[in-house]
Amino acid sequence: MLTPWRLFLCQMALNVFYHIAKASLCLGGQDIFATVRENSPTGEIIANLSINGDPGANSIRLCLTGENADWFYLEGRTIRLNSSFSKTLDREVLGSVLIAALTCYENDIIRSRYRIMVEILNENDNMPYFLEDTIQPRYISELLTVNSMVFTVKARDVDGDTITYMTDKSTADASYFRIDLPNSGMVILDKPLDYETKTQLQVVIFAVETTTKEKYSTTATVTVNVLDGDDQYPQFQPCAPVYEDGDHNICTNPVYSVNITETDEDAVLYFSPGPIHAEDGDKDILTPLVYSILSGDDDGRFTIDSKTAEISLRRRVENRLLTPSFRLRIMASQVNDLKKYSVATALVHVVSENLFPPFFNKTVYKGFLIESSSPATLVTTYGNQVLVVQAIDRDFRDGINPKIHYTMQPLTGSNKLYHITQDGIVIAKTDRLRAFDRHILEVIATDEESGETAHASVDIEVLQRGQPVPRSPFGEERLFGDMNAGMAGGIAALVLIAAVTVLFLFLWLAKRRRERRDPADRGAVALGKHPNVEASSPVSPRHAL
Repeated sequence: MLTPWRLFLCQMALNVFYHIAKASLCLGGQDIFATVRENSPTGEIIANLSINGDPGANSIRLCLTGENADWFYLEGRTIRLNSSFSKTLDREVLGSVLIAALTCYENDIIRSRYRIMVEILNENDNMPYFLEDTIQPRYISELLTVNSMVFTVKARDVDGDTITYMTDKSTADASYFRIDLPNSGMVILDKPLDYETKTQLQVVIFAVETTTKEKYSTTATVTVNVLDGDDQYPQFQPCAPVYEDGDHNICTNPVYSVNITETDEDAVLYFSPGPIHAEDGDKDILTPLVYSILSGDDDGRFTIDSKTAEISLRRRVENRLLTPSFRLRIMASQVNDLKKYSVATALVHVVSENLFPPFFNKTVYKGFLIESSSPATLVTTYGNQVLVVQAIDRDFRDGINPKIHYTMQPLTGSNKLYHITQDGIVIAKTDRLRAFDRHILEVIATDEESGETAHASVDIEVLQRGQPVPRSPFGEERLFGDMNAGMAGGIAALVLIAAVTVLFLFLWLAKRRRERRDPADRGAVALGKHPNVEASSPVSPRHAL
């Protein structure tokens, strides 16, 4: 028989067992540790719950809470991913782990709580990219030695993939740079820089993933501006190039020349080409220069301004036959480094005094061309003679100055159609001319010693094929119409013979008339009487008495 005490204990045990049985609906679960790949679609299964109760069918209720709870939703006993088109699971944004909590309520009383930890597995869904501050334009001195580091680039991949760097060898400036350590991004100078050759270079660099199957890559172009360094020597101007390669020229110094006379003294000399001038070969630095005469100053006869290179004649030349010329060696040096210098030659010729300027004996020369397909033809003048446009200089006995230089420039549309030789012969590009064309050119004769000039014009007409060249400027060709030159000459000869014959006959007739006078007249003249005086009759005896 049960005592009251025992009945009380049994009742308590039954109550405890009842509550335990009711609470067991939220039991049976555990903390959830799961994984999911980034960019997974919505509804992706995260985990299945193992609690005893069935949410919705019993008096239990499940609730997701925590920092990342909105990334999940419950579907019965299953936890699913809550993503969308505008809400993608991005490991690089959210981090590597999602943390939430699952709370189980029974009759609105918390019966159990489980932790949810979901690791986001990385997907290679990002391209590498260069850090902007590492690919900015660079400024490098041309004096930087080969094998020196020029700059370092840095790329980043948010997926954490390993990146290697390489240069694009197909670009124009690729030979100037290299990358020795592919993982470093350090760009090395592989070829000497030269500001005078190229002032700007471009290097193309690839950043490539090496630990992924996709091998994503990115490209950056880095501009390298070359700064001028003091590595060039002075150059006398104008530059006489012996080699040209784009913007880079290798020059020789010009030879300057000037003419003086025996009367010149205490005068500044003006050379050709001139003025004498040199520039620092480093165009972006242009270090000031100092000038001096190395040799040939003839004991101070010639002096030079150290800053302007102006040369002066201090003493006159006594005898040009004994000293017909002088050769001066001019040196230009950098003021900050005298070891950087250049030397040019200046020639001084002693000539006789120029008394007469050159002149042309005509102001306008007439020229003719016959339409032709020939590439070049000599221009002729009246009578089909070769046209010679030559200046006269009375300083020479024969009037021919060998130092006269001829140039020609068009006054009408005839650019590059004509050329004049230094003998004054005009050559035309006939194949580019048409009948009835007319061009007026200006010929300039320049005395290269005195600098004096003379001017004349050349009026050139293009005739039709077969049309004869006029024989004179007075229109003689109109007299004979379309006759050729031989026929016209024959007719002229016949006219001349006829004129001579008529003159001979006139003289002969005049002579005959004189011979036919009255004999009495001739006798009277012989007796000394005037023919107009009548002879008196003989005196009769009657009258005598």
